[in-house]
Amino acid sequence: MPHSLRFSVAAFASRRATAAAQAPRAAERWHRLACAVAPVLVPSHRLLVELLRAREERWAAQAVAQEAAERFPGDPEAWMLLGDAWQMVYRHEEALGAYEQALAIEERPDAALAAGALYRRAGRFADAAARFARAFAAGAGPDALRQNAEALFQAGDESAADQALTLWATQVPGGPAQLPALRAALHAPRRASMVP
Repeated sequence: MPHSLRFSVAAFASRRATAAAQAPRAAERWHRLACAVAPVLVPSHRLLVELLRAREERWAAQAVAQEAAERFPGDPEAWMLLGDAWQMVYRHEEALGAYEQALAIEERPDAALAAGALYRRAGRFADAAARFARAFAAGAGPDALRQNAEALFQAGDESAADQALTLWATQVPGGPAQLPALRAALHAPRRASMVP
């Protein structure tokens, strides 16, 4: 099937899936057709994954995302979709691998934030801090700095954590006034654990 015809069929199927939103089984069939013929990753891939997840068919959703990543290995969005799908089935190590693959292709703030959250969950705080720093550098905004500071603190680098918080304070309205409370919140768990 010629490239342009595949685009046209995929676009038609996507429109039909949207029109069939109140009939999930019909919408699924149209999304599957769009995914099967599209020569690139299309919104139907994510919409199909979300539809299957809403029906608690998480492994079917993961299979759709896996196929997308295999068909379009150079598309970071396909790897993001796969990472999200792996998280749906609580396979965090596989999700992390998918997010890291997305980051290897393109500096994406969403991929860096997702990877940072998984590294933190795994207790790999230095790796988490590095990903949050990458997220900020890629445009994620000041909350990435706050998360970077928290991960640095958890990794035991209080000086770097304080520097990140100081930079965070320059990025948000009223940041300097919020800084003492944020520093206290970082230290609170440690102080609580020291109380006999």
